[in-house]
Amino acid sequence: MAGRVLGTTLATVSFSVALASVTVKSSGSCSIPACRNSFLSCGFHLNSNIMSGSNGSKENSHNKARTSPYPGSKVQRSQVPNEKVGWLVEWQDYNPVEYTAVSVLAGPRWADPEISESNFSPKFNEKDGHIERKSQNGLYEIQSGRPRNPAGRTGLIGRGLLGRWGPNHAADPIITRWKRDRSGNKITNPISGKNILQFVAIKRKDCGEWALPGGMVDPGEKISATLKREFGEEALNSLQKSSAEKRELEEQLHKLFSQEHLVIYKGYVDDPRNTDNAWIETEAVNYHDETGEIMDNLTLEAGDDAGKVKWVDISDKLKLYASHSEFIKLVAEKRDAHWSEDSETDCHGL
Repeated sequence: MAGRVLGTTLATVSFSVALASVTVKSSGSCSIPACRNSFLSCGFHLNSNIMSGSNGSKENSHNKARTSPYPGSKVQRSQVPNEKVGWLVEWQDYNPVEYTAVSVLAGPRWADPEISESNFSPKFNEKDGHIERKSQNGLYEIQSGRPRNPAGRTGLIGRGLLGRWGPNHAADPIITRWKRDRSGNKITNPISGKNILQFVAIKRKDCGEWALPGGMVDPGEKISATLKREFGEEALNSLQKSSAEKRELEEQLHKLFSQEHLVIYKGYVDDPRNTDNAWIETEAVNYHDETGEIMDNLTLEAGDDAGKVKWVDISDKLKLYASHSEFIKLVAEKRDAHWSEDSETDCHGL
């Protein structure tokens, strides 16, 4: 049975390893209380070692998932010291607080029922109808009928603001183009001598920080569809377009998301909404408009939970929300674009 307790086998995946395995593919195709599509609004962070559940050592422990108060509430987590994060570390006195937000318990379509409900029998560690309950980091343990966070203890049980028990899958599109002068020539940085890359950034309404667009994957939805949908909603205000405008927008988006692309990162993220029983996993993907012609036909317009949207030059001077700068730095490296004017700065030092 896929959902059985797996004693000591947990996938340990470090951020550096995940980044080293970036792949190139060709595509064919919030408000805090309601974290269904507002994946980036509540924040996430990637530790240098993401999956820490097997040892709990200080350098491997997740941090954001242990912060208090819990987002959108006054709930204080039980304190979890670094050395007690890992599940393999015995801690008989561990007494986590239980909390699931009212907005989740209300039973919206994006949320699971409570584990205790008799008609709810989730198939953990596998595809459960249209709901993906498999983790991108391998099998996770089931304890007393509840999935257990593979990164370790968080001081909170239940689901908090997250809809699904176990992994809550999200996606972030990173849309890039080369910066060009009025004659259409690529602009290079005079110090590094490398071409300057730009990406689409949004300013979150809730926290006021610049970030990447992104959102939760709907049941049965492909990641590629989520990436396109979220970019359209947050960076092009697609939800407010007329039927005719939506058809035209869809045509341009299809061209953009059919471009060659880089899968920058896949897996667990250290998010303040994570609990012992529910956590965020994401897939960050870079779609690059080499000539700029596709994006020239699309007008940026903030929508959904984005307050502003604009093209931003990529460099080490960026101050982006959470770990987004780390994603952007990797994109600059893979595209051989300008990142820093400091000759000693090495993109490989992520």
